[in-house]
This record gives sequence, C-alpha cells and structure tokens, in this order.
Amino acid sequence: MTRPVLGELLTAMVTPFADDGTVNHESARRMARHLADTGSDGIVVCGTTGEGPTVNDREKLELLETVVSEVGPSASVVANTGSYDTHHSVALTRSALAAGVDGFLVVTPYYNKPPVDGIVAHYEAIAEAAEGRPVIVYNIPQRVVLNLEPALLARLSEIDNVIAVKQATADLDQARSILDHGGLELYAGNDDLLAPFLRLGGAGGICVASHIAGRRMREMVAQEPRIGNERPFDGRPVIEIIQLEQRFDQQRRQHGEQRHVQPRAVTPGQDSAWPSGPANSSGRGLRGRHWPGLRSRALSSTREFGCDA
Repeated sequence: MTRPVLGELLTAMVTPFADDGTVNHESARRMARHLADTGSDGIVVCGTTGEGPTVNDREKLELLETVVSEVGPSASVVANTGSYDTHHSVALTRSALAAGVDGFLVVTPYYNKPPVDGIVAHYEAIAEAAEGRPVIVYNIPQRVVLNLEPALLARLSEIDNVIAVKQATADLDQARSILDHGGLELYAGNDDLLAPFLRLGGAGGICVASHIAGRRMREMVAQEPRIGNERPFDGRPVIEIIQLEQRFDQQRRQHGEQRHVQPRAVTPGQDSAWPSGPANSSGRGLRGRHWPGLRSRALSSTREFGCDA
C-alpha cells in the first residue's frame, strides 16, 4: 500500500500557553519533537484541539514556523487554515505556505450553510492558494451543520491538490462510498474511528490520543493487511482517561483549585511519560503527561479530547 503523502498517523497537536495567555513556544517545540519521536508522521497545528478558533493569525503563523523548524523532514506539518470566510482562508493559506508547511486542513464552511457550488468554489480558491501543496477536506457535520455527501466529495476530488478527507462521522456506509470512489484518501477524524476506518482500507487518522499513546497507535496503522485485521489497538481506555481528566480540570477551575499531577508513564513499555518541559512563569512546571502551560484559552470550552480532534 502506498504511504499517504502527509503520513498515516497525524496528531492534532495541542497548543501550550504561558500563564499570561501567550503561546509557549519552548513547550511547543518539545511537544512537536515528542510527537515526531513517538510515532506521528504528521502534525496538525492550530486545529480545534490546538485552539485554532482562539489563536490569532499572527500566533498561528509563529507557531507554524516553530513546529516546522523543530521537526524538519521527520514529520509533515499541516496547517489548519479553514474558516467560513473564503478570503480569510485564502490569505491564511498563502501565509502558512510561506512558513514552510507541507499541507493544509480545511473545514467545511460552518454556520451559514452554503450551497454545493459555493462549497466547491470555497475549496477551489483555497487549493489554488496552496500552490500545489496537498489539501485535506475536514467533514464534521455535527459541528458545521452540513454533511459533505460522497457525491460532493467526488467533486472536490477533481481539484488537483485536494487529496484526502478527514471524516469525523461514524457513518461507515459513507466511509465505504468514499473509498469505493477512490478519489480521496480517508482519514479517521475521531480516535474511535481509527480502527474501523483502517479495516475498511482507510489511509490512517488525524488523532489526539496519539499525544500519549503514539507508539501503540503507530503499530496499529502499520499492521497489514488492514482489511480483516482482528486485533487493532483499542484506544478507548486512553480516550476515556483524557476526557475524565479534562472534566476534573474544569471542575478544579470552577472551584479555584491548583492542579498537581505526579509524573507517570501512560503505557508502560510502549510510551514513556511526556518529556519534562520548562517551568511556567510561576516557576512551577507540570511533569509527566501534562504539559507546562497547557490550558485552554477558551475558558468556557466544552471540547473533549479524542472526540473531535
């Protein structure tokens, strides 16, 4: 099977912040290196997990430059440049291209429910701005109201550098239709879809649990043949732990409590604990699988790691 141009296991990287709310670039370097060293052959920067909606364009571009300079050729770097504003998406795509990224993740225009021709025109404009670099369509109907049906995805596949779809819906019939058409590579957009999509013949996944279980997930995507594989890595326990940890963190914030986490390895013998990062501005660094300065800028966010990567 030919390896996908942007990789098989891509991680939607979290964005570390300092105490003052600025992006912590030193921690971002450590994070990107950790991902590249533990099985991710691609890194998505400033997606939803990376808080793209709350990071401004200047911060996004500076973070892209940081990650590109850190991982070099060891992993592809994919920039999230999609929004429902075509002109803004085009401008951001051009700027990210100048930063040296390898490809782009572009979500369906959300909220205003554009017609089919409008969606096609939106992706055509962004793909042109990408100047031949690959574009991944992001289909997440539960968040953007619109579902990109297989017939529409077939039209988008006719755009030369639109090469794949990140499919964040559990409709396996639709996933089969995408693969049957053959015009786009299929990436699992939710961690719990990685195994079933691989069994159908998908290219891989754009994941979140790979922050802490990257080596195990890399083993899973490397298994051949994929179709009929009966022993995939079950990432559900990892996903559930991350979700539970986030809920506890939200409760601590509500009660004004400080967070203290003892270092630990998540998957003994496979994935070591997250590398130690620098202390935050208070002089106290969190170690283990929790990152210094790693907190949500969107304080009211209800996003759950592992569900919508």
